[in-house]
Amino acid sequence: MIDPWQRIGEKKCLDEESRAALIEMYGSRGKKALDAVTQGLVKKYRDFFVVTGSSGDHVVSEGVCTCRDFAFRQKPCGHILAVRIAELTGAYETVDAWYQESWKK
Repeated sequence: MIDPWQRIGEKKCLDEESRAALIEMYGSRGKKALDAVTQGLVKKYRDFFVVTGSSGDHVVSEGVCTCRDFAFRQKPCGHILAVRIAELTGAYETVDAWYQESWKK
């Protein structure tokens, strides 16, 4: 099996082999991560990455996510994987604002 992270980092894009390897390695979390990136659900704010999931926005920072899956398992969730993919490929929307400011609204 190929190392999908190395391959994505070298190619700066997702190819079919990388996608298949991520799904094989992470199962449904890998598929959800790929879907989030493909659908443009990853945003990079000045302070955090934010991934919009089925239950709302999830903040990802330094390998930690605010979702229930991460809180329960303490292992990479689909949101963390999506951010990692997005960082390697540049497939995220940049938002020139502080996400923390949106909490006050």
